[in-house]
Amino acid sequence: MAKDKVKKTPRPRAETPRGFRDYFGAEVVERRRMLDAICDVYHAYGFDPLESSAVETVEALGKYLPDVDRPNEGVFAWQDDDESWLALRYDLTAPLARVFAQHRLSLPTPYRRYAVGPVWRNEKPGPGRYRQFYQCDADTVGTQTVAADAEICMMLADAFEAIGISRDDVIVRVNNRKVLNGVMEEIGVLDPSDPGIRAHERGIVMRAIDKLDRLGEDGVRALLGKGRLDESGDFTKGAGLSADQAEIVMGFVAARRDTGAATCARLCELVGNSATGAEGVVELETIAELMEAQGYASRAIIDPSVVRGLGYYTGPVFEAELTFEIVDEDGHRRQFGSVAGGGRYDDLVKRFTGQAVPATGISVGVDRLLAALRAIGRAGGAEASGPVVILVMDRDRMADYQTMCGELRRAGIRAEVFLGGGNMARQLKYADKRNAPVAIIEGGDERAAGVVQLKDLDLGARLSSEIASREEWREQPAQQTVARTDLVPQLRAMLARAEARGPAVARDGNGAA
Repeated sequence: MAKDKVKKTPRPRAETPRGFRDYFGAEVVERRRMLDAICDVYHAYGFDPLESSAVETVEALGKYLPDVDRPNEGVFAWQDDDESWLALRYDLTAPLARVFAQHRLSLPTPYRRYAVGPVWRNEKPGPGRYRQFYQCDADTVGTQTVAADAEICMMLADAFEAIGISRDDVIVRVNNRKVLNGVMEEIGVLDPSDPGIRAHERGIVMRAIDKLDRLGEDGVRALLGKGRLDESGDFTKGAGLSADQAEIVMGFVAARRDTGAATCARLCELVGNSATGAEGVVELETIAELMEAQGYASRAIIDPSVVRGLGYYTGPVFEAELTFEIVDEDGHRRQFGSVAGGGRYDDLVKRFTGQAVPATGISVGVDRLLAALRAIGRAGGAEASGPVVILVMDRDRMADYQTMCGELRRAGIRAEVFLGGGNMARQLKYADKRNAPVAIIEGGDERAAGVVQLKDLDLGARLSSEIASREEWREQPAQQTVARTDLVPQLRAMLARAEARGPAVARDGNGAA
């Protein structure tokens, strides 16, 4: 009788899960530098850093995401062994509400904090749309004055300037949810005495307006009515507004005028007799006055089309939009678009304490902002070059090479000793893959003569296409012999020349361009 064949366990597929991505060295360095500059501005404004848990209870997070038809309403959630439901945070704001409610007796009020970290959303992935992404937030908790909202907007404008985005290339657009609520009252879909009635329809209206840039007026109008069929054949149910109701909402979206005062006057007309709507207009006027007094008038505008998709905003909302043009994947020129957003959320902490605790804040989309900096050549790619690589020519002299490496590190030069196996060609190929600016060579002959060879790998790659013979290669200035005692100053000079040339050229792994 034949023995049963033992089934082999299939190997796992080495691939990133759909909607996720990996971040490698250069991008991580660029992101850290950008975030350091932003956080320096936040710190200068008096905000303190906070690191909160990546996992929260589902109850603590609340149901505020726009993707309500996704599993678990847009969050990654699971049941713990005590039958409680836990979830990965979908932003950094909902966890802040829990933190403040939990530690409010020991925290100052107002509490001003900034936070950086990854967040996760269980939403349908697409081009440039990931399920994990980074956010950089700043919030003020515990004050009702809209001066806090104005300060957030001004701080955001300063942060963009600190990372190299000119004032002419960014605009902060400001609106107020109270004004939209006033419009909702006027068309009969919001009853202030019973806000729970028709809340679902109002959520659809809000999310439809938030998609104006992507869907256009016709797409938003369809979602305000019966619904919209997208290009993939998926149907999204609409809010069910009548044609007249939808027209008033579209009038609100298009209410922006040449000046903030004119826009506010038009909004006053649209909110009619709504006390909530009128209050929102006054708050917009106050924010505009405060920003104008500090010299930020040209960097912010009142724009009723800004509503923000999250459901917890209760008052002023804002978005930062980059206005310079880029060429998209289809070859069309367009504005880069929104890279940050936020607003006032006065009810998040109240969910825990039962007491009203006003709050406002901003969240920067880190990945999009980093892409914007790359688009204008401000991402700091020069430091994305790898370390200086010390080649190992004699295996029994590893201690000497490590001593040399330590000397370079103490001098502030990023360096490493090659720890793999192989000849010089293999080691140089490794240095190319590491994007090393310089390779250091010290064999037995160099050691006896008290010298080292410095090989400028980037310059070598640039010149390789121009050199026809081995003799010319030896004579080219990409390699120098320097005294061992002069290693640090000579290497610094070579690195300075490499930095002055600009970003390194792409290499083929063999020292060539």
